[in-house]
Amino acid sequence: MLGAVLSLAAFSSCKEKKPGEKDIVVKPELLEDRVRRNLQELLHYAEGHGNKMDDSLLLNAMGMLKFAYEENGYTALWSGNGAWFPQGSAVYRFIRESKNYGLFPEDYHFGYLSSIYDRLLTDSLSQRDAALWSRADLALTDATLLIARHLKRGRLPYDSLTSRIDTALDEKFYLQTLRQVSLANNVDSVFQRLEPAHTDYRALRSVIKGFLDTADFTSYTYLPYPINDTAAFYSLLQRRLLELNIADSSFRAGDTTGLAKMIAGFQKSRDIKPSGKINEPTVINLNNSDTEKFRRIAITLDKFKLLPDSMPETYVWVNLPAFQLKVVDADTIALQSKIIVGAPKTRTPLLSSEISNFITYPQWTVPYSIVFNEMLPQIKKDINYLHKQNLMVVDKYDSVIDPATIDWSTLNKNKFPYQIRQREGDDNSLGVLKFNFRNPYSVYLHDTNARWLFSRSYRALSHGCVRVQSWKSLANFLVRNDTIKYPADTLTNWIARQEKHVVSGFKKVPIFIRYYTCEGKGEKLIFHDDIYAEDKMLAEKYF
Repeated sequence: MLGAVLSLAAFSSCKEKKPGEKDIVVKPELLEDRVRRNLQELLHYAEGHGNKMDDSLLLNAMGMLKFAYEENGYTALWSGNGAWFPQGSAVYRFIRESKNYGLFPEDYHFGYLSSIYDRLLTDSLSQRDAALWSRADLALTDATLLIARHLKRGRLPYDSLTSRIDTALDEKFYLQTLRQVSLANNVDSVFQRLEPAHTDYRALRSVIKGFLDTADFTSYTYLPYPINDTAAFYSLLQRRLLELNIADSSFRAGDTTGLAKMIAGFQKSRDIKPSGKINEPTVINLNNSDTEKFRRIAITLDKFKLLPDSMPETYVWVNLPAFQLKVVDADTIALQSKIIVGAPKTRTPLLSSEISNFITYPQWTVPYSIVFNEMLPQIKKDINYLHKQNLMVVDKYDSVIDPATIDWSTLNKNKFPYQIRQREGDDNSLGVLKFNFRNPYSVYLHDTNARWLFSRSYRALSHGCVRVQSWKSLANFLVRNDTIKYPADTLTNWIARQEKHVVSGFKKVPIFIRYYTCEGKGEKLIFHDDIYAEDKMLAEKYF
């Protein structure tokens, strides 16, 4: 019993003792054994000290590291006999160049590894340091496991929109990937196989290098918006204008005329109405440094990793910040259309569903949120508002009620036993056609009676539904395989005769409404406005 206690005490003492930072081995034939011992000591120490191998390095995958090294007899994975294996050098190079994959080198111990990699490559004394080799090995293995996780499933948490089956990566995935990387002739190809096969992911990834070749990752002053502390904001603004060489050191924040002139000049250079006043678009552009752009690239790539490994053969893709809808059919774009989406105060929700039918000359039942927030105050002012907007009032029995018989002054959101509907026709807010898909938000795709709004570049203007410019092309696409029942001119004739029809029976088409603020087109990297500040929120929380 005493022996067991002494053994336990000895083990605890060993475990608590911080491993030495140097372990110079005089006899080369003993180096690998000493590396094994150092690896074991480092893992034991880190396990009892918050996964910290030392004060400068936190291990991200402690459980998997311990298992992997135990399984390998604590043998180093990336070096042997005082030299790097080709795979070890390749993993280090991958980390150094990982921005090409939308990753951040600092997430994978790059600063730590860069301080010792060349020493172990060229310095003869360091090459005999078993402690240094073991620390480098653990850092590279930990980095490899985290890279595998980030390439496969990204850094964003899975949520209700996630379409993946493998919502958790298991032990088998990590160990298999680690083995493949440690034995690979081409480490990059192993990592690349973990990435999504989605065409748009590949298109975006392919243009990152061109962006990085000219990117300036200098740290610039960030401007908070909305403005809570005016004095503090304008102090930061002055600093930001100095960084852009728009102002010089002689400028004083009290010079309101000079400030307005500088702001107007900046606005004009960014195609913003040159008001000379600070507003949200101006602040967004001032904050839009290459560092912020790269974060948006990384976020967008990670959003692709939330999609299924294989997309449906045919689907509708709605990208809100791009104000664009496209139909993908057998890996080709069957049609594209401009869209109008929800304004920031009435956002279009993100969702996955299936288009099940469409209706010509639909009747719009106004959502209660719009009734109470917008219409009821107008009706109380002037009952003729209903007539001007082509609106009718119906009761719970679906009977049309004369609005003049209602005491509107007594109605509010807690007492409103009616529905307000808009009659069918060209002046209906839904236009002449609506596409339905099941969702809990009561949103849909539809035509509009304000088609001139499609000429605007900024089209976050709706109450939440998505208005589609090429609605006729989309409708014809949905019934393309039933030319007997729906000849080519069917829809045109219905519209000309102003006939209401509910069209169903076609194969349901999946629809994905998503939020991606950048994309690759050819050799170009295109950024879209972060209209709902979603990427800003994700960057602050996860990047």
